[in-house]
Amino acid sequence: MNVLSYFKRKPKIIVVCGPTATGKTSLSITIAQGYNGEVISADSRQVYRGMDIGTAKVTPKEMQSVPHHMIDVADPTHRYSVQEFASEAREKISEIISRGHVPIICGGTGQYIDALVFNQSFPMVPPNKTLRKKLEKLSTKELFNSLQQQDPRRAKNIDHHNKVRLIRALEIIDAVGVVPRQRVSSPYRVLFVGLDLENELLHQRIVKRINERFEYEGMLDEARRLYSHGLSYERMEELGLEYRYMARHLQGKISYEEMVEQLTIATRQFVKRQRTWFKRNPKIHWFDPARDQDKIHAVVKNFLK
Repeated sequence: MNVLSYFKRKPKIIVVCGPTATGKTSLSITIAQGYNGEVISADSRQVYRGMDIGTAKVTPKEMQSVPHHMIDVADPTHRYSVQEFASEAREKISEIISRGHVPIICGGTGQYIDALVFNQSFPMVPPNKTLRKKLEKLSTKELFNSLQQQDPRRAKNIDHHNKVRLIRALEIIDAVGVVPRQRVSSPYRVLFVGLDLENELLHQRIVKRINERFEYEGMLDEARRLYSHGLSYERMEELGLEYRYMARHLQGKISYEEMVEQLTIATRQFVKRQRTWFKRNPKIHWFDPARDQDKIHAVVKNFLK
């Protein structure tokens, strides 16, 4: 079998990616409706049950009868790993293809997307309890500074407020050294559709979405409900920006106004990290969702024909 015939046999998948609040969910559903597709969420927090408003999880009504996968597959008290995601999502891709449908990967978690699409392997480093006890005594700032010194590339893309991820990154470095850049050939033929907006417009959308979640959608009540069902404030700190700042407010550490302001600033910083991650992939075709709808659908149609 020559290389060309093997490449043609690779199943086709579409990846819709980019920073938060750029319209990825809406586009993935539109593509699925037009091309007999099913959506696989590649979001590190939408895998958790009960975390709906804070993760902008797609609602049954918004799905418009399009099948969605890898949503609500884990309890938030359990730390669902990227390895678990990649393994389960690959099975979903196989199932979707077996039905003659198009898998559409949608999300803003670059690590999840890369792990799935490029079939990456991960260092099999077991927990080091002694090292963890030592690192847990350090502040997140101290942990982040240590990571910057030891692996600047990893430090650029990590949430530097997430103590669990910082400790795990340093744990891996201690065991195997700086983890090499893992970018292998994909078992799929992939169309990467990247969405992004100009800073001013994106920032406006971020502010609007945060305010709507608090004022009209009951996001703070969702955090209270999660806490009453056994999700600790400490664990909320690890579950992304919305839950981190809501946990601090509910503990009386910051006011409501401070919560909203700090979350808005942190979300803008998060967008920068997302852009840094995705810009490393030269295969992504970037579009402005406000202007390029026709171009996007032309590219998708050409890819799938």
